[in-house]
Amino acid sequence: MALEVRPVASRRELTTFIKLPWRLYRNEANWVPPLLFDRRQFLSRGKNPFFKHGEAEYFLAWRGRRAVGRITAQVDHNFNAFQNHRWGMFGFFECEDDPEAAAALLQAAEDWLRQRERDRIVGPMDFTTNDECGILIAGYEDLPTVLTNWHHPYYPALIEAAGLTKAMDLYMWNLEVSDRTRVHQAIWRVAADVEAKHGITVRSMRKKDMEAEINRFLEVYNAAWERNWGFVPLTDDEVRHYAKQLRPLLDENWAFVAEKDGETLGAALTLPDYNQVFLHMNGRLLPFGWAKFLWYRRKISRVRVFALGVKREWQHTGIAARFYELHFDAAAKTPQSGGEMGWILESNKSMNRAMEGMGGRVIRTYRMYEKLL
Repeated sequence: MALEVRPVASRRELTTFIKLPWRLYRNEANWVPPLLFDRRQFLSRGKNPFFKHGEAEYFLAWRGRRAVGRITAQVDHNFNAFQNHRWGMFGFFECEDDPEAAAALLQAAEDWLRQRERDRIVGPMDFTTNDECGILIAGYEDLPTVLTNWHHPYYPALIEAAGLTKAMDLYMWNLEVSDRTRVHQAIWRVAADVEAKHGITVRSMRKKDMEAEINRFLEVYNAAWERNWGFVPLTDDEVRHYAKQLRPLLDENWAFVAEKDGETLGAALTLPDYNQVFLHMNGRLLPFGWAKFLWYRRKISRVRVFALGVKREWQHTGIAARFYELHFDAAAKTPQSGGEMGWILESNKSMNRAMEGMGGRVIRTYRMYEKLL
C-alpha cells in the first residue's frame, strides 16, 4: 500500500503511537513494555515539564489503516541556549523493517526542524539526554536495565540508509559488586581517605526526605555533567517530576550523598532493575499489575547505576571511590549482587577507565546519530 506520514492528530492516534511497539516487539523476549499510563503522561504537553522549554511534533507512518512506524521531532530551547547550538532532535523512533517508511519518518522530522531553522538533527532521545537515548547497536542478547531500551537489530541500517551518521556512542558497563578481589586495590585506599583525610561524610539518601534529596542530587548533576556532550541542565520542575517518578523505585541501600559543612559534593543514584518487574506487567497497573509489581520486585537481582557524579573541584578527594565501595556494601545486604552502570559517553575516558579498574566490561552500546540540515 502507499505510504503516508502525518502528525498525530487525535487521542486515538496518540494511543496508536504509544502502543505501536507492542506489535513490533510481540515476539521479542528482551523487549520490556513500558507502563502505558507513564507513556501517556510523558507525551502530554500539559504534564511533561519538557514542554515549558521545548516543543515537539509526533509523526506516524501509515500504510492504509496500518501504522508501520513512528518518530518525534523536537526543539529544546534550554539545550540550545546552554550549548550555544541550533540543533533539533528526534526521538521515540520505532519502525517495521521498512526502509521507505523509516526514511519518510526521518524526512518528516527533518522538514519540521528545518522550518524552525535548526542546522542539524540529532538523536534519538526521548526527549533529551536526561531521558532514554540512542539506538542499540550491540548487546541484543540481554534484557535491558531500567530506563534503557531494547531495539530490533535492523534499526541502525534503517537510520544509516536515511543518511544519518554516528554522532556519539553510549556505553552500558556490566559491574559485579560481590567480588572485591577483582577491583584495583588503589580504589579501596582512596576510599578510606575520604572521611579521615578530607572530612567528607558519605551517607545514604533518605526516602522520607525525597524532594530535598533530589534537589541535592540536582545540584551535583548540573555541576558535574555540564561539560558533557549533549548535556542540558534539569529545571526545578523537571526535578520534581523525576522525583515523583523515581520515588517508588528508590532503595536507600543504593543511593548516596557526599557532604561537607552543609555543602553537597557528590551523589550516586542507583536503582533496582525494575525492568525485571515491568517485563511481567505488559504495561498495565490494573487490574492485576499492582499485584505483579509487589510480587516480582522481591525477585529483582540486578541494579542500574543511573548517575554517579562529583563536583569538579572535589573530584580529587576519592568520593567516587567511596561510592563504589558503598555499592559493594549494599550488595552484601540486598538480593542484588551486580548490574550495569551507564550510559557513559565513549569520550568520557576517566569514567571508562574507572569502570575497567572496577573489573567491569561493556555489555551494551547505544548510538546517537546526526545529520546536517
